[in-house]
Amino acid sequence: MARHLIGLLLGTEEDWPRAYERVVERLGPVEHGGERHELEVERVFNEPFDLRYRPRYDLVIDRLAWWYYVPREWLKKIALMDGVYLLNNPFTFQAMEKHSAYCAMIRLGLKVPETWLIPHKQPPANPRFLPTAERYNAPFDLEEIGARVGYPLYLKPFDGGQWVGVSRVESPEGLVRAYDESGERLMHLQRAVDGFEVFARSLSIGPETMVMRFEPDRPMHDRYQVDHDFLSPETGAEVVSISRLVNAFFGWEFNSCETIVKGGEAYPIDYANASPDVAITSLHYYFPWAIEALVRWTAFCALTGRQMRVSLDLEPYFELADRDDLTYDEKLRGYRELADAYFQAEEYEHFSEGALPHLHEVVVEYAAGDDLDTLLVETVQETFPAHEHERFVAHFRGLLGSWVRDQG
Repeated sequence: MARHLIGLLLGTEEDWPRAYERVVERLGPVEHGGERHELEVERVFNEPFDLRYRPRYDLVIDRLAWWYYVPREWLKKIALMDGVYLLNNPFTFQAMEKHSAYCAMIRLGLKVPETWLIPHKQPPANPRFLPTAERYNAPFDLEEIGARVGYPLYLKPFDGGQWVGVSRVESPEGLVRAYDESGERLMHLQRAVDGFEVFARSLSIGPETMVMRFEPDRPMHDRYQVDHDFLSPETGAEVVSISRLVNAFFGWEFNSCETIVKGGEAYPIDYANASPDVAITSLHYYFPWAIEALVRWTAFCALTGRQMRVSLDLEPYFELADRDDLTYDEKLRGYRELADAYFQAEEYEHFSEGALPHLHEVVVEYAAGDDLDTLLVETVQETFPAHEHERFVAHFRGLLGSWVRDQG
């Protein structure tokens, strides 16, 4: 029997890792390529390492290295030297800082709102900064830039996440005030898309994408709405294609994308999340789907010997972008074909049907059983104040129960 070890590189999260572990346990051995395979899961510890040592892992799901440098450098080592498959590529973290992703998607013709990068309000603590700035930093008029971007706008960190440091700005006075408060953060100014019909967040895992209606102004537990037909088929396909394009372009295989839809136009506004939200108290109804997709994609990568691409192949995307004879829709279809090829979408579908026909049933049974319910109760107790435990347990039980019933 061939054994494949999956490493989980984690921070403080406990809900989805435990669910992932339990589903893999329940899945048991699977048949593929005339051979019997078994997946094993192990949590990774951070420790000193010899650069020449050989890791035991076939694949590692990374949820930590976007902020912690020890595991980031370990991931680089095992990618460069040992061919371990990684979710996500550690060499594109700079692009995960939003700015590179904005630039790339503008280059490809996506409808990114008007966006500017402006210098830090408080300069970096480097003795070379002042003499360099005196020589080469051009003075700028913040209010003039704000007028060119257009109000209302958002001032937001170029490397932001979880909406930290984001300010909605309605006027030049508000812009000056928000910029003064931004401190050492390097900021983007981005025109707001007001009067939109839908705010969508897409969670992509490998070649699978779930587009969810998202209400960013609500508490985190109530942002994802259970609404299956909130986009037209055409717009839904566009949002999925944008999400897949972003991920294939940068080699991201576990990522979320935010898109605003107004007047039938899809405006991608945030699509670089090195550690996308998969908490049970956030995704609730969609949590079992996320676990199933993650198990299926990691099994596909491990059992088929899919090779991780350390370098990026961007030229085919740029060749499409530069063709004047293609419309936006035609380019998007071309990007989707490139993305599907990157993710081996057809091979993935055949693998899922042949090797994992029972996976969905395993997930449904897990979602309906005591294991997930215990995990839910423990997560609620750790997340919410004691006086809210009973209410939130009932709330999330109802949503998870709805998902189970919807599976027939």
